[in-house]
Amino acid sequence: MSGAGSTSVDAVARHFEAQERKTLLRFITCGSVDDGKSTLIGRLLYESKLLYDDQLATLRAESKGAGSDDDLEFALLLDGLAAEREQQITIDVAYRFFSTDRRKFIVADTPGHEQYTRNMVTGASTADAAIILVDARKGLLTQTRRHSYLTSLLGIRHVALAVNKMDLVAYSKEAFERIEREYRGIAAQMGLDDVVCIPLSASRGDNVTQASAATRWYGGPTLLEYLETVRIDDDAQAGPFRMPVQWVNRPGAHFRGYAGRIVGGVVRPGDRLRVLPSGRQSTVARIVTRDGDLDLAVAGQSVTITLGDEIDVSRGDMLAAADSPPGVADQFEAGIVWMGEEPMLPGRSYLLKIGAKTVGASLVTPKYKLNVDTLERLPARTLELNGIGVCNINLHAPVAFDPYAENRDTGGFILIDRLTNATVGAGLIHFALRRSQNVHWQAVDVDKAAHAALKGQRPAVVWFTGLSGAGKSTIANLVEKKLHALGRHTYLLDGDNVRHGLNKDLGFTEADRVENIRRVAEVARLMVDAGLIVLVSFISPFRAERRMARALVEQCEFCEVFVDAPLGVAEQRDTKGLYAKARRGELRNFTGIDSPYEPPEHAEIVVDTTRTAPESAAEAIVAHLRDAGVLDPPR
Repeated sequence: MSGAGSTSVDAVARHFEAQERKTLLRFITCGSVDDGKSTLIGRLLYESKLLYDDQLATLRAESKGAGSDDDLEFALLLDGLAAEREQQITIDVAYRFFSTDRRKFIVADTPGHEQYTRNMVTGASTADAAIILVDARKGLLTQTRRHSYLTSLLGIRHVALAVNKMDLVAYSKEAFERIEREYRGIAAQMGLDDVVCIPLSASRGDNVTQASAATRWYGGPTLLEYLETVRIDDDAQAGPFRMPVQWVNRPGAHFRGYAGRIVGGVVRPGDRLRVLPSGRQSTVARIVTRDGDLDLAVAGQSVTITLGDEIDVSRGDMLAAADSPPGVADQFEAGIVWMGEEPMLPGRSYLLKIGAKTVGASLVTPKYKLNVDTLERLPARTLELNGIGVCNINLHAPVAFDPYAENRDTGGFILIDRLTNATVGAGLIHFALRRSQNVHWQAVDVDKAAHAALKGQRPAVVWFTGLSGAGKSTIANLVEKKLHALGRHTYLLDGDNVRHGLNKDLGFTEADRVENIRRVAEVARLMVDAGLIVLVSFISPFRAERRMARALVEQCEFCEVFVDAPLGVAEQRDTKGLYAKARRGELRNFTGIDSPYEPPEHAEIVVDTTRTAPESAAEAIVAHLRDAGVLDPPR
C-alpha cells in the first residue's frame, strides 16, 4: 500500500511540475452580437475534453431547456448571468481557465454590444492575443472595426480572425477569402501585422480543434493549434527592470524588504537599482520568495527585494534599473477610454491609480474624441460612456511611468471617482508633457509664513456654499467688514463678480461649473500664499470640487460654511428673478431646479438662515475663526 501511495504522490507531483513548466496565454474573444463567441469557447472546452461529467450533464439539461433536443448549446457554459441567458447575449466578461498538453490558457469572453465596450476593454487589458469573430454571412461589421481598434489600442499584437458559421455559406472559399482580404486592409490601418484568418463553424466544430474535411482548400492551423503555438511576446523580460512596490515587508526588526510583481526585465543580486520618484539608488542584496532566495527573477514573478542601503521606499514607489530608469512627471498626454455612467468633467479632481500608487488627477478638455467606426478625430468638450479620446492630464504629484507602447503595466492607469470609488476611466500614457519637465516651482524667500507674519494673522480660506438666494454673499460681506474692523487682511471672491472677468468665458454647464470652481480654488490658494484670509462665496454645488479646493491648502487653513436655506425660502428671497426664469425654462442648468446641489457632509459651520439672522451668523463665523487661531499672529 505504501508503495502504491508513494507512486500516486509522485504522479501528482510530476503533474503539477509539468503544469508549472507550461507557458500561459491570456486571450480574449470579441466580435459583434451573435457571431458565436461563447459558442466557440464552449466548443473548444468540449472538444478538448476539458469538461467534467457534472458540467456535461448540466449543459445537456440546460440545452434542452433552451429548446435544443439534439445539439448542445455550448454558449451556456460561458453566459453565466441570468440576464445573458434570457437575452441570449454576453454582457459581462466571462473568464475561463483551461489547459492542454502544450499550454495553459485564460480566456476572457467579452461582450459584443457597443454599450459594453468598457467590459471589452477590461478583458483586453491583460490579454496577449485576440480572437475576433466574424459571421461569414454578414462579413465585417462596425463592431469588427471597433474591436480591432481597441485590440490595437490596448497593445495586443496577435490576432486571429475567426470567420465563423462557414457551414451557413456552404464552406465557400470565395466568401472566406473576400472577408480575409477586407480585414487585412483594416488591420494594416490599425498597425495589426500579425493576423491569422481561420474559417470555422463553432456549432459543428469545423477547424476548432481538428482540421475540417469541409474546408480542404484551407491549409492553415485550427484554432487550438493557433492558440498553442502563437508566440507570447517576451518584450517585458527583454525590457529594463521595473517593479512597483506593493508592500513594505517588515516581519521583524532585522528584515526590511519590498514586495511586488516584476513587470519588466530581470533582476539579480548585486544589480544597481533606482527608487522612483525620489531618484535614490542602491543595490539588490537578496531576492526573497517563499521557496527561498533566487539568483534571478524575471517579469511576471512576485518577489520581495532587499536593498543594500537603508533608504526610504514606500508603497507606490517603483524599483527600476539604475542605468535605464522610467520617466517621472506629473503631466501627460494620454488616451482615455471613459467607463463612467456620468460624462467626464474636465477640471474635476479624480483619483488616478498607476501600479500601486494613487494620486489626485484632473483632465483637461479632450484634444479630440475618436469615431472608432471611421477612425476620424472629432472635436469634443467631454467624453461619454464608452467614449475614446485623447486628453492632457495633470497629477497632484509626480509618478514614475513608461509610455504604454513600451510597457503596459507602467504606462496604463485607471481613473476613480473620489466620491463613489467607482472606476470611471482607463488611460494609456502617450508621453510626458514637455512643460512638466521644464516648469518647476520657483523657490522664493518671501514665502507664505513671511506674508502671514507681516499681516499678524494666519491665512485661511473661508468657503461659503449654498443655494442661490440662501444668503451667502450677504453673510460673507458682513464677515469681511468685521474682520476689516479688527485690522485683518482679507479679500472676498464672489461668484457674480468673478464671472465678469476671470471666468467670463464660462457658461453654466456642469463642465463649466467644475472649471469655474477650479479656477477660483487656485486663486484662493495663491491668496493664502500671500497671507490673506480669503472669503469665497460661490454656490459650488458639487462636493468633489469643494473637496478639491480644500485639498489645495493645508487642512487647518480651510473652513467650509454651509449657508442652509430650503429651496422654497431661497426662491422667495430671489430679487433677481433667476428662479422664475429657470422655472420657465429660460435658464438651463440652474442649481436647485434642473441641476443638483450636493450639501456638505462635514462643514465646519452650518448656518440655518431660517433661524439665524445674517448679523448673528457673521458674529459666529468670526468667533470660530478666532477660536481656530486664524486671527492670531503666527508663531
